[in-house]
Amino acid sequence: MTQSSVPILSKAVESKRSLAETLARIEAHPESPETLTLLEQAWANPIGRAIGFTGPPGVGKSTLVGALIKPLRERGLRVAVLAVDPSSQATHGALLGDRARIAADPTDPGVFVRSIATRDRLGGLAELAMPIVTLFRAHFDLVLIETVGVGQTETAIADLADHIVFCAQPNAGDALQYMKAGVAEIPDIAVVCKADLGAAATRAVADLRGALMLAARSGVAPEVLSVSATGGEGVEALAERLACLPAPQNRQGQAQAWLYQTLVIRFGQEGVARLQPKLGEGEGPFAAAARLSGRFRALLANFPGGT
Repeated sequence: MTQSSVPILSKAVESKRSLAETLARIEAHPESPETLTLLEQAWANPIGRAIGFTGPPGVGKSTLVGALIKPLRERGLRVAVLAVDPSSQATHGALLGDRARIAADPTDPGVFVRSIATRDRLGGLAELAMPIVTLFRAHFDLVLIETVGVGQTETAIADLADHIVFCAQPNAGDALQYMKAGVAEIPDIAVVCKADLGAAATRAVADLRGALMLAARSGVAPEVLSVSATGGEGVEALAERLACLPAPQNRQGQAQAWLYQTLVIRFGQEGVARLQPKLGEGEGPFAAAARLSGRFRALLANFPGGT
C-alpha cells in the first residue's frame, strides 16, 4: 500500500465493527466523496486474491466455504467471506441463509463474513459485490465469494473473482449438462461436493472431468477434486490449492466489465453504447461510474419530467 492510503484503509478495517460500519456506509452512500476516495484507494492497493465459488443451488457451496476457513487460517491467511443471498421479496434484503451455514469464530479478527442480497441483479451476484470485494481485497489475503447459484447464463462471477471454483454434486447430470450450463469454461479448480456418497461421487468426478476437457481452450483442463465438507475429505487439499493460486492477471478487465454492466443496468444499453464508458487515466471503476453516472443524470435532467 502507498503511504497516503494506509491511514484511510487502516481506519476502515481496523476492527470487525469498523469494517461493518464502513460497509454500511458504502451501501447507504455508494457515490459519496468519502466512499469513492476509500474505494479508489482500495482498488489501487490490493494485497489479496478473490476466489469465487459457483455452482447449482443446493450443491453445498456455503458448507464448503465454511469448512475452508479453519485450514486457511491455520496457514496464517486472513480470510473474508462474501455470501450473495437471494433477495427477500418483502424487504429486498438478504435472506441470510448462506451466512447461517458458514461457521466462523466471531472473536477471530482474521475472519470476516458478510451477506448481501442480489436484489434485481442477474448473474448470481449483486452490484455491491464489486465494491465490497475491492475493500476486502485491500485487507484480507483471501476473499471467498459465494454466488447464489448458476444457471445457463449466470457466470458473472468470472468478471469479479481472480480465480473460480466450480462446485458440482453427485447425481446432477452428465458432461453434456455441465456444458449446457455454460460454466465449464470458467473454473480454475472444480470440486465434486458430498464425496461421502461413494460411487455416485466417483461418477460425478468422471462426468465433470469430461465436461471440462471438452471446454478446455488450451487443451489443459482444470483439476477436479472430490470433497466432503461435512466429513472433511479433500478439504485440506483444496485449502492448499487455494493458498497457492497464482497472482491475478486481469483486474483491469474486471474493472471495465463492472463499469459497463453497472451503467447498462442504470441507464440502458443504447445510452451506454453512445457514452462509450472507459476508465480515465489513473482512474478506478468506482470514480468512473460516478463520473459517467453524473453525465447521464445531467442529460436526463433536460428531458420533460427529468430531475
